[in-house]
Formats: sequence, C-alpha cells, structure tokens
Amino acid sequence: MELGLQLRYAEYNSRAEIEVRLDMAEVTKRRTGEFLRTLFDLLIADPSGVKGSSAIAEARKSTELTEWEKGQYPSGMIRFDKVLRFATIDCVKAGWLQKEKGVWTATEAGIKAHKQFSDPEVFYKEACRLYALWRSQRDAVAPDQATSFSDSDAEVAAENVGITFEEVQDNAWSQIEQFLKTSDPFEFQHIVADLLRGMGYHVAWVSPPGKDGGVDIVAYTDPLGAIGPRIKVQVKRWQSKVDSDGLRSFIATINNGDVGIFVCLAGFTKDAADYARNQESRRVTLLDVRDLVDLWVKNYSKLDDTARQRLPLVPIYFLAPKD
Repeated sequence: MELGLQLRYAEYNSRAEIEVRLDMAEVTKRRTGEFLRTLFDLLIADPSGVKGSSAIAEARKSTELTEWEKGQYPSGMIRFDKVLRFATIDCVKAGWLQKEKGVWTATEAGIKAHKQFSDPEVFYKEACRLYALWRSQRDAVAPDQATSFSDSDAEVAAENVGITFEEVQDNAWSQIEQFLKTSDPFEFQHIVADLLRGMGYHVAWVSPPGKDGGVDIVAYTDPLGAIGPRIKVQVKRWQSKVDSDGLRSFIATINNGDVGIFVCLAGFTKDAADYARNQESRRVTLLDVRDLVDLWVKNYSKLDDTARQRLPLVPIYFLAPKD
C-alpha cells in the first residue's frame, strides 16, 4: 500500500515577496491582533496543544471575515489563513507560542500576555516589539537600529519560505496521521511490532483478531526471552485520548519485571501521563502518533521491506529557513 505523501516546495521570486507585502499592508495591526487573540483563545482553552491547521480553521470559523479575507490565492489558500499564520511568527519569537511537529501551544508567557494586553492592536504590537528585540539580539544590533519587518525585502522572503516550510510539515503530519487512523487495526499492530523489531527487540507474539486480554504484542530483548524484561504492548487507534482509568487497566496486566508500552494515536490525558510517571514498581512508556512516527523515521533504515510497505515514508530535502 502506498502512502501518497508528496511534499511540494514552492519557489519564491520577487512577485511572491510583493504579494506578502501587499497582504500585510491590507490588514491593519488591530485586525491582525484580533486574529491572534482569537487564536490564543482556542489554544489557551486546550493546554495540551492544537494542530496548527486545525487551530487556524477554528479561528477562521470564529471570525467574521471581510470579502478580501475570504479571498483565495491561485494555490487555493485563504488569505485569512496566510495572514494569521504569518503573524504567528512574531508570537513564536516573542516566546508566546510554541510550535512542535505541527502542534501549537500557548506558553505561560503567551497566556500572561493575552491577559495583560486585552486590546488587540496593543497585543500584536507587543509581539512585534519582542520580535524586533529578538532579531536585534540575533544580529547583535541595538533594537532601534534593527530594520523593521516591513522594510526588509530579505526578511519578508525568508519569513515567507518559513511559512511554506511550516505548511508542508503540517500537511505531511496530517497525511501520516490520517493514514494511520484509517489503517486496519491489526495492520496497525504489525506496524508497531515492525518498529520494535527495527529497534532491535524480538517480537514473540502479536495478537490475532479477537480478545487479547489487554495485551496486543509481547516482545523480549533477546531471542529466547532469557535476558531482560518481558515487554507488553497495547495498541489503540483511538481518536480520543486514553484517560487514567484506561491506563490503569493496562498497567494491571504488567507484572513486576515487565515493561509496558501503550501506543495510542490520540495520546493521553494529563491524568494518565501523571499516573504513568508516578508508577514506582511498574514501568510503562506512553507513545502518541508523533512519538511513534519519530521512532519510525529514526529507525527506518533498520526496517525490513515488509515494514516499509506498511508505512512508506519518503524524505525530501530542501534548504530550511534560518531562525
């Protein structure tokens, strides 16, 4: 089965730079601040983080857009989406917003700023000020000598490339997640088993269809299972997070000397994560979709051909934007 994971990298010329300039000039700082505060409302409501593409879509739904903001580029991207995504650069450099593997999270500093600067224009201007301060420190010049964002052709081009790089990453993660979420449950079990083999473990058993008693995979650190712990794995394609009760049921299957691995695509609630971390005699590791894919990529060269066919990923390299 092929995974249609095509990473398309767009070329940027002077026309693209002018397009970005016009976009940012069309939207006032107050309006941009309104976009950002709506985004932060969503992120603060979900401390565990929100996928960037989902956060933008929700912010768009919560905003009454002008006809210009509803408009699209030839690529089909909505102007609101690009303007908001572009404005988040300031928030990231200000330390208000964290982006990791396509998931956006409001930091403590961002939550504090959202509360302190209730006026949208002041909120955005403060983010811009902190960004200018960050850039001046990076370039080792005084803040009042730093070139303003709107006056720097090179900076506009670099930020535009950075946004496209971010969009490509988001698109890649969305495709991979969708592929895994819609895969056959038992095929997904074999993907996890293949990963363990690629990491050097010896898989002794993978649960066939039917009741499994709470354990989907059993593995060892050596072929005979004579050395080291027995590894018990539970695999879930759930689209809702595992809570502490669900985790407790799995941990009940882990004996002293065993190691537990719980894989759930949607992840785990804070209570479940705390419960796993506070275990004293039973060791358990929690893996969500991003942890799983990270390990898959890291160990891809060690996977056999059958494993690669189950979840084929193709790296494409291009010049990444500088911080």
